Amino acid sequence: MTVTANDLDVLVVGAGLSGIGAAYHLQTLCPRKSYAILESRDRLGGTWDFFRYPGIRSDSDMYTLGYSFRPWTDPKAIADGPSILKYVKDTAEAYGIDRKIRYGHRVVRASWSSKDARWTVEAVHGASGASDTLVRFTCRFLFMCAGYYDYDDGYTPELPGRDRFGGRIVHPQKWTPEIDYAGKRVVVIGSGATAVTLVPELAKRAAHVTMLQRSPTYIVTVPERDRIADWMRARLPPHSAYAVTRWKNVLLGMAFYAYCRRFPAKAKTFLVGQVKKSLRGKSHEKHFTPTYDPWDQRVCLVPDGDLFEAIREGRATVVTDHIESFTETGIKLRSGEEIEADLVVTATGLKLKFLGGLVFEVDGQPVESSKTMVYKGIMCSDVPNMAFAIGYTNASWTLKCDLTSEYVCRLLDYMDARGYSRCVPRRDPSIKESPIIDFSSGYVRRAAGALPRQGSAHPWKLYQNYALDRLLLRRAPIRDRALEFSK
Repeated sequence: MTVTANDLDVLVVGAGLSGIGAAYHLQTLCPRKSYAILESRDRLGGTWDFFRYPGIRSDSDMYTLGYSFRPWTDPKAIADGPSILKYVKDTAEAYGIDRKIRYGHRVVRASWSSKDARWTVEAVHGASGASDTLVRFTCRFLFMCAGYYDYDDGYTPELPGRDRFGGRIVHPQKWTPEIDYAGKRVVVIGSGATAVTLVPELAKRAAHVTMLQRSPTYIVTVPERDRIADWMRARLPPHSAYAVTRWKNVLLGMAFYAYCRRFPAKAKTFLVGQVKKSLRGKSHEKHFTPTYDPWDQRVCLVPDGDLFEAIREGRATVVTDHIESFTETGIKLRSGEEIEADLVVTATGLKLKFLGGLVFEVDGQPVESSKTMVYKGIMCSDVPNMAFAIGYTNASWTLKCDLTSEYVCRLLDYMDARGYSRCVPRRDPSIKESPIIDFSSGYVRRAAGALPRQGSAHPWKLYQNYALDRLLLRRAPIRDRALEFSK
């Protein structure tokens, strides 16, 4: 059964953090534009509703992860998942955005027609995707806010002998409330943001938690509460206090990143030295000294050093080794050591799926994402009237998504004022291409062949610099040589 829905000016895909932000900007800056949000699940919130593993929290401070237009007022600067979800829900309700969401619509195909200057978007109606109702929407502009993670499946490497293990093995992406870890021996495989979040939380109730990693990650302690933000909140109006704190944290983050990239050896010494201080003399240096430079992969944050506290108190242990095989009672390592376990959590990474794996066609021709180049980190070459919201890798997600939404609104106003119905980026053949994400992380390397590329020069280069992007996306003229407009 196929149902054709109403024609819209803008169709937003995804009702997570970026989708709700996109909707706010659309209805504020382009109030005459009709829009709807398609969400595949039956609840809003995206990542913050989907992931339910113990201790889930932000890996950026909430003064920059929060929206520019709605102050974060919770005392915690590094917030737990339920608090972030409530913030997103409250924002959607406060601005009437929740009434624009069509739940249970899993978008599967988008086809552009130059003749009609329209996208036809097909969505399977039903939260589980099992319904046989195919709903078609048409829109003048498509705004993808579905992120780049694969919600269907996380990444788990081959684990030899896992069928022999008598306990339970679970990926954090598949965590369910009935999983019991109280009083049990738990092994968390991994060393990234998910692992360093899980370990201290599991250690509160488990008999013992072992973080088993193949190689170390840079980890830095940050305060759970921002004292300067608390001081300003007590003395300034909410929006003023929030704006000042936001800029403070943006500038500190930019300075830290720049220092790490310019002086990697000094930065490495500093970061490893801070861990040694946190562990108060305990000999764990080899477990926290990566072989790569800072920001070759994302630096992990731990609020108030909770991971190191669990290690100091003997509730958690870090082991750096490779898995030889699972046994009936645990994991045997290459070194010969065996770690006994009742529960194994494979915090081994996520899978990337660009734009939710949506199939695109332009005038009947399929679009291969890997053969496109990103324009200003917002649009794909040769794909008309489509933008996507993806955040920074070295700073908060929302900083870039806010700017992206503002740019899209500027672009729509520009097209309306001049009577244009189509805008498409055209790549310059002389521009050299490189990976869109300049990280050595495994999840990036595994997906590199399916992702679009970035270029070697503006406007095709991603600078990962919020201050520069504010100028390029807010102030720079919409018209440039790379954009082709038509009526």
